[in-house]
Amino acid sequence: MTAPPPARLLIAGVGNIFLADDAFGPEVLRALAARPLPDGVRARDFGIRGLDLAYALLDGYDTAVLVDAAPRGHRPGTLSLIEPDPPDRTAPDGIPPEAHGMDPARVLALAAHLGDGPLPRVLVLACEPAARTGADADIAPGLSDPVRRAVGPAVDALRTLVPLLLDDPAATLPLSRPDQSGTPRTAALPHLTAGGVHDQ
Repeated sequence: MTAPPPARLLIAGVGNIFLADDAFGPEVLRALAARPLPDGVRARDFGIRGLDLAYALLDGYDTAVLVDAAPRGHRPGTLSLIEPDPPDRTAPDGIPPEAHGMDPARVLALAAHLGDGPLPRVLVLACEPAARTGADADIAPGLSDPVRRAVGPAVDALRTLVPLLLDDPAATLPLSRPDQSGTPRTAALPHLTAGGVHDQ
């Protein structure tokens, strides 16, 4: 019997380095590069290149972890692990999803629209920003203190997740799930509870 091919994992930094805490994803990817990752793992800072990320998601990965700043109503610096629902491959009214910008949900919808094969399992390692992020934010390079303190724990979280996901891309993880109203509930990441970076 032939052994299955080894799993492949993409770690993608997402965010604009000129918009304060939106630079969280790129900063985590920069810190992650300090030590080599196992075979089968590709770590890349996509910045605000949503189209590039959409095509990368079609490149045969089993799992992708997007690292991003995401306001979810928690204390600044809080890390959450989220698994978004798979996108609908049919665009409403036949209009393709937005190809510009870097909203992860839109990038997933674009990847689903561009490809006909299965998408990888997608997880989002999200950090609650302290400073306003998004297209309407003022240019302000540099992370806020609580988000800067979350960079190291985010790297630790990724280094914990990598072997689990390489061993089993469908591994059960402590994820956030939407409640009945569609509002995500956040599950704590047990190894991140020290140093004020946690889920409550």
